[in-house]
Amino acid sequence: MAGTRNRLDHVTLLKRSLALGLALFVVAEVAEPLQRLAGVGIPAWEHSLLGVLAAVGLVVAFLSPFVFGIALPFVE
Repeated sequence: MAGTRNRLDHVTLLKRSLALGLALFVVAEVAEPLQRLAGVGIPAWEHSLLGVLAAVGLVVAFLSPFVFGIALPFVE
């Protein structure tokens, strides 16, 4: 059909991306105390990976409201 658009559901995208960002952050922040409680050490690359995971989670959680809630509806 000519002229029809596939509209995005911005609210659903916003909720899911915010939940994803928060989940990434929580997993990264909970993993380190759990490994200390278990008494096992993790290699340096895994410690760096957890730091990157927490940072990416924060960025996704903070940017998703602006992208899916403000910017994307104006672009469409």
